[in-house]
Amino acid sequence: MKPETVVIPLRKIHETAVIHPGARLGKDVEIGPYAVIGEHVLIGDGTKIGAHAVIDGWTSIGKNCVIYPSASIGTEPQDLKYRGEKSYVFIGDNTKIREFATVNRATGEGEETRIGSHCLMMAYTHVAHNCIVGNHVIMSNAATLAGHIVVEDRAVIGGLAGVHQFVKIGRNAMIGGASKVVQDVPPFVIVDGHPARVAGLNNVGMSRAGLSEQTRRNLKKAYKILYRSGLNLAQAIAVMEQELDSCEEVEHLLRFLRNAERGICRSRKDSE
Repeated sequence: MKPETVVIPLRKIHETAVIHPGARLGKDVEIGPYAVIGEHVLIGDGTKIGAHAVIDGWTSIGKNCVIYPSASIGTEPQDLKYRGEKSYVFIGDNTKIREFATVNRATGEGEETRIGSHCLMMAYTHVAHNCIVGNHVIMSNAATLAGHIVVEDRAVIGGLAGVHQFVKIGRNAMIGGASKVVQDVPPFVIVDGHPARVAGLNNVGMSRAGLSEQTRRNLKKAYKILYRSGLNLAQAIAVMEQELDSCEEVEHLLRFLRNAERGICRSRKDSE
């Protein structure tokens, strides 16, 4: 009687890939020609690493991600304060990082740079040290985040946009291409320009995110109070707290505004 044949599925790893023996690879990981995988790297099941990509440092990549050719993830930050300390990069599941994109690990012992799940980082985008990027975020070609930036869920950053260090970008916000962003961008708005100014509500983004009609009406009222009433930020927050119907989105907007340490992008009318 013939012994049963046991088929062991092989990981699709190109013979020219350079993988440190200490790297940990999940099931069905694919690694293309001349890719380099460092000692402390963890790659989740089903993730694909393209040709010439470099994954280094203490980097963890989730499941079913696609890292395209020549992307660089987890290398040392472009920060003169960095002194070789142990720091991290975490990337969620189902995220795509396109050609020549760069994601630097954090400055500071035990600190992290993080990108969430279901994100799309297009070609030549840059995520600097200590950035925290949420889920379902899109960064278009050559958009750039300086250090310590927070990007909330479902934000869209247009191509060639530059974002100043420590800025916060609210959820469902949209930044126009080639914009210069130097102040916090409130949730649910569109900004554009050099420097970026608020152009209106991101109605399309809110609709795609499934926000109810009542919620969108509430946010429209909040927008008018914030940008059309002539009130300063503290006064506008006080009026919104009194006049708006409470819902999760409005409460999130108010929390964001209360914690806007750099100030918020103002409207085009304010600059006229």
